[in-house]
Amino acid sequence: MTAPIQTWLVEPLQRDVAVALERLAASDDVRRIAVMPDVHLAEDVCIGTVVATERMLYPAAVGGDIGCGVAALRLECDADMLRDETAAAWLLARLYEHVPALQHAVARAPELPMAIGDDVLSDPRLERIKRREGRLEFGTLGRGNHFLEFQRDDEGSAWLMVHSGSRALGQAIRDHHLRDAPRSTTGLAYLDGGSERGRAYLHDVEWALRYADVSRRAMAERVAALIDERFGTNADWASFVSCHHNHVRRETHDGTSWWVHRKGAIPAALGEPGIIPGSMGSPSFHVEGRGHEPALASSSHGAGRALSRSEARRAISRRDLFRQLEGVLFDRRRAEQLRDEAPRAYKDIRAVMRAQRDLTRIVRTVHPVLSYKGT
Repeated sequence: MTAPIQTWLVEPLQRDVAVALERLAASDDVRRIAVMPDVHLAEDVCIGTVVATERMLYPAAVGGDIGCGVAALRLECDADMLRDETAAAWLLARLYEHVPALQHAVARAPELPMAIGDDVLSDPRLERIKRREGRLEFGTLGRGNHFLEFQRDDEGSAWLMVHSGSRALGQAIRDHHLRDAPRSTTGLAYLDGGSERGRAYLHDVEWALRYADVSRRAMAERVAALIDERFGTNADWASFVSCHHNHVRRETHDGTSWWVHRKGAIPAALGEPGIIPGSMGSPSFHVEGRGHEPALASSSHGAGRALSRSEARRAISRRDLFRQLEGVLFDRRRAEQLRDEAPRAYKDIRAVMRAQRDLTRIVRTVHPVLSYKGT
């Protein structure tokens, strides 16, 4: 049997995306698929896909950056204070030091918080990676579309948004559990959720989710301290929200218990808070879920790429980047490396939000003031 596929789209599916979805729908034990409006091609399983199974776990339907997600925090200062170029230069210089893209200097690497440091992963090799890379990369952004952004809401208040994940640990967990895993009739590797091996994967996934969540919180805390140092203002920690968009967990939908895999999609149960970022030059949205069961109570995790990185680098020049980011502060010295992250490389976030109006309700719109990306 082929699982039903339901879609919420901005545009018709590209042929390679449709082929990948058809393969997924024909895979063993796949019962339902929901396709988000930010869907785009990725290895094995497309980003922007939600998959429900009864028994089998598909690590490719979670991806390597397990626990990747977004956090938001309101800063008790006027966003216009951040537009000052002197203040922006000061912030950028300290962000490179306190929130590096790749890893901390060995001498400055933090100890892992007890909640994740003391929880043992399922294999000694993963434990060794945790003790080294886990420390060096804790509280770091990562490359690609990961970012830290200062934003302005419609009332003029400043917000912080952080997009990061489990870094090297998530990829190591995925690769470890895929090693010698059986394959479905379509060639996708799987684990039995009720087996010892499946339970080990689920334990490690849960650990990676906590690592990513605590790491985002640590970055927000460092930035809040910098804002206090520069402007003498606090952060409103009651406003803090963090959500994952790469995970698998047991959920009940339409009276049936399933393993729900989300790869580039956030959970959107009724009233559940979420964050949907746009590009570095477009608005982002704080949302509440509508609990839409046909979509497995999910929504998009962002705008989704319109151009691959290689296509963007061919199509978008430095001049184009500067024009598309007019009014947004960023490190202009890194313009060459940021061309594949230009706004035009992404879908129109407002069109994405219109396509999923049955899935989420917009609570707040925030606009970029200063964008900091790892390159």
